[in-house]
Amino acid sequence: MYSFTVEMEDGRIVPLIQYVVSLAVTEAVKDVCDKKGLPYIDVKIKWPNDLYLNGLKVGGILCTSTYRSRKFHVSVGVGLNVDNDQPTTCLNAVLKDISPASILLKREEIIAAFFHKFEKFFDLFIDQGFKSLEELYYRTWLHSGQRVIVEDKIEDQVVQNVVTIQGLTSSGYLLAIGDDYQMYELHPDGNSFDFFKGLVRRKI
Repeated sequence: MYSFTVEMEDGRIVPLIQYVVSLAVTEAVKDVCDKKGLPYIDVKIKWPNDLYLNGLKVGGILCTSTYRSRKFHVSVGVGLNVDNDQPTTCLNAVLKDISPASILLKREEIIAAFFHKFEKFFDLFIDQGFKSLEELYYRTWLHSGQRVIVEDKIEDQVVQNVVTIQGLTSSGYLLAIGDDYQMYELHPDGNSFDFFKGLVRRKI
């Protein structure tokens, strides 16, 4: 739908930029709905970079970075399905279902609201870290308290265990707690298109 580039100096926080972008998208949609007197369309974040509405994917974020002249140049691509209700659904299809008004969302309105939100969130993120946005992020994502299966390899055998997601670690991975009250950082194993299949854990 649209793309842009940001410059960052601290490589440790570059992986977190996708979360700032995701949050700016969801808040932009709410902002446009509010200004037009429409019911909120509650777009949710599926970690790490997908956008969901009523259980169906309606968008996603893609970030890639290069390093030159002592800065990370992060290219950000945002896709958000505003009008096309195939193959899943779109914002305006859901809006028609919940609002009797014939007013619809326009792409340019969402883009304008996005950049307004992103500029504010990005400044907070750079100045105060992602902690300044965490509370709002956790209200918007799908995973607080979610129980997921992780795989441990013990002597050539794969053992599955269940852990409960608590939030994000400082490096942007999932923070979870086991039934033994041990805290873990969860990483995708890189072998699945679904980040929640094949999660591996590291004690922290």
